[in-house]
This record gives sequence, structure tokens and C-alpha cells, in this order.
Amino acid sequence: MTFSYSDTKEFSPEELEELFLSVQWESGRHPERLAKALLRYGSVFSAWEGGKLAGLAAAMDDGAMTAYVHYLLVHPRCQGRGIGSRLLDLCKKHYAGYLCVVLTSYREGVPFYERNGFIPDRTQEAMRFTPPSSGETTL
Repeated sequence: MTFSYSDTKEFSPEELEELFLSVQWESGRHPERLAKALLRYGSVFSAWEGGKLAGLAAAMDDGAMTAYVHYLLVHPRCQGRGIGSRLLDLCKKHYAGYLCVVLTSYREGVPFYERNGFIPDRTQEAMRFTPPSSGETTL
């Protein structure tokens, strides 16, 4: 079957839940929040197999200089068929005039990103902060 590609930010929570949980990403446990969040991304590209969401790439940007590819995922039933590379190409074309397109990757994904023109940047470390779930803030 062939794949079609779309430039949309609107997805049903069920579509997102199925895709994200297929690759065991925690975001899939919050499909309503995920659908709401994607509406605010700079760009979102998706791959479809028939009427099923097969893959997604979502990037945040500052509107002029830097874009950050936050999500790139392909359903396991569709992996190995060029979908991830095509989604990255759509991101790279969309942000062609920017100074930098960045992303983070698990170690296993580094060869894939290198094949797609990305270069590991060993001068920086990814950092993450997870706010307390109680909703309390400390000053």
C-alpha cells in the first residue's frame, strides 16, 4: 500500500493514542492533551496508510532561526519503508531558511538521523525537568 502525507495539526485523541503507544511513548497515555498540544506546534507532518495514522513529525520553532523536531515516530507495522526519512525531509524543507534544525535521539536512533543528514553534537547535553505532579510550586 502507498502512503500519503499531510500538513495538519488536527488529530483525534484516539489516532494519537494508538500511534504513540505503538512505540511505547508515554505521551500516548495523555491523548487529549497531546491533541491539544500539537495544535500549537510550528509544524506537524503526518503519514497515512489508508485512513490510519502511520507516522508523525512535529517541530517547535522560534519563527526565524531555530526549529526543534520534538516528535518523530512511525508505527512499527510501517517502519522500514522510508516514512521516517520522508517526514524528516518535510521538516527540513519547511525549515530550509532557518539557521539550525535540532533534535534529540536515543542512541539506537543516531545512525538513522546521520543517514538523514544530522550530525551528533557532543558539545551539549540534553536536559529535562519534570515538574512535581502535586501542582505545588516552590519559591
